[in-house]
Amino acid sequence: MFFRAFLALCLLSSSVLAAAPGGVVAVSHPAAAAAGARMLAAGGNAVDAAAAVQFALNVVEPQSSGIGGGGFMMIYLAKTGETVIVDSRERAPAAARADQFAPDGLPMPFALASTSGLAVGVPGTLRGVDTALKRWGTQPLAATLAPAIELAGRGFRVNRFLAEDIANDDGRTALQPETAAVFRPGGVPLAEGGWLVQPDLAKTLKLIAAKGPNAFYRGPLARAIVKAQQRARSELGEAGRGRMTTADLARYEVAIRTPLMGRYRGWTLATMPPPSSGGLTMLETLGLLERFPLGDAAQGYGFGSAKTLHAMIEAMRLAFADRAVWIGDDDAAPVPRTGLLHPDYVAARSALIQSDGRMDTPQAGDPTPWEPAARPAPATRARAESPHTTHFAVVDRWGNVVTYTSTIEYTWGSGIMVPGYGFLLNNELTDFNFAPTADAAAGNPGANDVAPGKRPRSSMAPTMLFRDGKPVYAYGSPGGATIINSVLNVTLNLVDHGMTLQQAIDAPRLSVTHAAGRVSCEGGQAFMQPGFGLAAQEALRRLGHAGLGEAGTDGCGQTIGSVQAVSLDPATGGQDGAADRRREGTVVRLRR
Repeated sequence: MFFRAFLALCLLSSSVLAAAPGGVVAVSHPAAAAAGARMLAAGGNAVDAAAAVQFALNVVEPQSSGIGGGGFMMIYLAKTGETVIVDSRERAPAAARADQFAPDGLPMPFALASTSGLAVGVPGTLRGVDTALKRWGTQPLAATLAPAIELAGRGFRVNRFLAEDIANDDGRTALQPETAAVFRPGGVPLAEGGWLVQPDLAKTLKLIAAKGPNAFYRGPLARAIVKAQQRARSELGEAGRGRMTTADLARYEVAIRTPLMGRYRGWTLATMPPPSSGGLTMLETLGLLERFPLGDAAQGYGFGSAKTLHAMIEAMRLAFADRAVWIGDDDAAPVPRTGLLHPDYVAARSALIQSDGRMDTPQAGDPTPWEPAARPAPATRARAESPHTTHFAVVDRWGNVVTYTSTIEYTWGSGIMVPGYGFLLNNELTDFNFAPTADAAAGNPGANDVAPGKRPRSSMAPTMLFRDGKPVYAYGSPGGATIINSVLNVTLNLVDHGMTLQQAIDAPRLSVTHAAGRVSCEGGQAFMQPGFGLAAQEALRRLGHAGLGEAGTDGCGQTIGSVQAVSLDPATGGQDGAADRRREGTVVRLRR
């Protein structure tokens, strides 16, 4: 009862900018935003609030993230000025092998492999949140779990987004009886406005609150996870069974990483390094664009102009060509970070962009001459990535900031719910190459091939934008490979187009995620302003760009990403936030 009353209070206050800031939470779901605000109101810091948000999202957005998955949490510590990343990406089990998704030489069908236990990576979210709390939080783990326990036990009203993801799930919530019992009771998908209670999940969260993360990584719950991921689609038989053991769970550790740093037009960006490709690809794209006068309408480079969109498309194509070849898990095969961002390399790549036409499908460049030592190219991977995942951002009264992207990979993950415990397991291992590509003769180490203990490549890109050493914006997005371009679009809107934070998030986005260059763009909702006009779209067609439909039609109607963000004014101490209306984005601002 208290939690529902607190949620109502937060929503009433969410439209009022705090004169004396006590913190801001920006989340894709109002109940999860209220959980974070509850921590801040109780005296907790941004890390405490982020923990509460993440656990609450497991309850209200189970299709996107949870304790059965992993993620990347970036933290700015106001007292020291340090920025750190807690990498809780899932890992392959010790028994994993490079050919496990192609045991007979042919890759398994994705729909079957991704809904079998073979796709389940060792989950890291809980260990990551607990690590962050112990190092930088002020509240115990149990306190941050309390809002989620109440939400799971008392229930919440199903929103349009959850209802749509159940109804349009490609059968994923119907494959396993435990999953179907929760989201399709009696065989009927939960509808918008329905009430969802999850007693098994509440019981699990209470167990973790009482006994700590070892209750998850060891003992009966760990054994239940292992047993659950031994399920396989009947079409795959024994080859589809998961290979995780209780020893894999017991030995799971997070990594504390230093952010990848970049510069763009006088701003400093801190973003996610490998094993995510997100930050490096985004920074390379910014470098490719820096020679163009984006934002200068007098030169034809205003927001949404054909010149601006063409330059963005071509830069994305070049950066994604490099991503496909060069970026994997840096712990397994060194990624040429220096070379990919070196000014000379970027200048040579950017020179391939011509104003009068679309380039032929670009190949990856060779950044190794700018590396301290030549490094071989990782393997290419091409597979559809889910638009689901979730992102949120928090700033507290002291100026600590968290920007956090987490996931269970595809929508509904593997679809396997741990019996009696009420949470879904990820299918993150499908982010590896399905067929091994290592080739010593060709100098290819297969950097994104499956291997024991290895992290699959990601696109997640939690990002902070700094001015004079102080954070000004913190943001990120879900969306598979489009995460990179959602974060890029918002960055360009803020830096080049002079938009406010909410305007930068509302504005329509453009995305290309393959070198071949098929364009996706937004414009189907009224808040997406200013739109990409028909004249600009027609100009792009004449330049040779595909994906915009027939001549004379509006080809921009997709939905790309869901950016949640907070902002800080270093001069005044002011704080604010902005949420994405592409989901049920909510900003809660607290007075001090």
